[in-house]
Amino acid sequence: MRVRTKAVILCILILTIVSVACAEDESEWNAKGDNAVTVGNYADAITYYNNALALDKNNALALTGKAIVDNYLGNYAEALSLADQALTFTASSTKALNARAYALFKLQRYSDAVTAYNTLFALDNTRADAYYNQGYAYVQLNQPDAALVAFDRSTSLDPYKLDPWNQKGLVLLAQGKNDAALDAFTHCTQLTITNAEIWTNKGKALVALGRYSDANDCFGKALGINPLYADAIQSKKAIEGKGQVYNLVVSTTPTDVPFRYTTTPLTTSATPVMTTAAIASQQTSSAGTAGATEVPVTKTTFAPISPVASLAALAIASMSAVLVLRKK
Repeated sequence: MRVRTKAVILCILILTIVSVACAEDESEWNAKGDNAVTVGNYADAITYYNNALALDKNNALALTGKAIVDNYLGNYAEALSLADQALTFTASSTKALNARAYALFKLQRYSDAVTAYNTLFALDNTRADAYYNQGYAYVQLNQPDAALVAFDRSTSLDPYKLDPWNQKGLVLLAQGKNDAALDAFTHCTQLTITNAEIWTNKGKALVALGRYSDANDCFGKALGINPLYADAIQSKKAIEGKGQVYNLVVSTTPTDVPFRYTTTPLTTSATPVMTTAAIASQQTSSAGTAGATEVPVTKTTFAPISPVASLAALAIASMSAVLVLRKK
């Protein structure tokens, strides 16, 4: 019995040592990093990716993962550098291309961002947020027609996202395409009725069409949501009196939205979105995005002992046990 007990203890010790030595490899560290990003644990994600890079400094998945995290954290220059490194090892990685394009976009390198997004779309044309960002870049480059193409692509991929419709309406309004602008803003009010900016923009489109009474109603709804909303106050005051000349002021600067790294379509909520900013906040917080309601949290189950390591350990243990028995 003592001999058998010693043999069992020896097996356990060997298995423990082997399991500790072989528990994690690059793929497992990367998987842990990806899961940490999914739930928004960026500090842990960086640690896991660094562990993978300690084993292989050229690991493209780890470099891409760190680039994604840096984008979330606002470290855009670092994200761009990491994405470029990753692409030297895997030029067709859509995650790395996406991370690179977004970093350029946030660095306000809009021309480079447009080009980077086109490179991404050649491989993956299913990202609604990427098309929205490209539309934003085109607006900054004073290319409204190209911006409309990008916004249209974004809304076709995700018809329930507010910002592309709103920005499309603003560009159309600036071009004097007032009926089309009104249609875009009306679509926005079908998505949410509690956004002062949207009601104000719809009111401006109605003013441009000479529908002052309807416009006044829209400005009133905006002020009912936010009584201090300056744009609505000024717009409402500007149309006091029938037939008054109204100087329309339109800004085509888009409202910024967080970037998603997932290609899974968004899931719409039955609850109206409170504000454009609230949408952005909700999308960012659920990026854990890797995006609002896009990616369910999935935990990778990590086998503490690989099959090969287990068999090797058992063989060593068995041989040791036999030697012990022979000596007895």
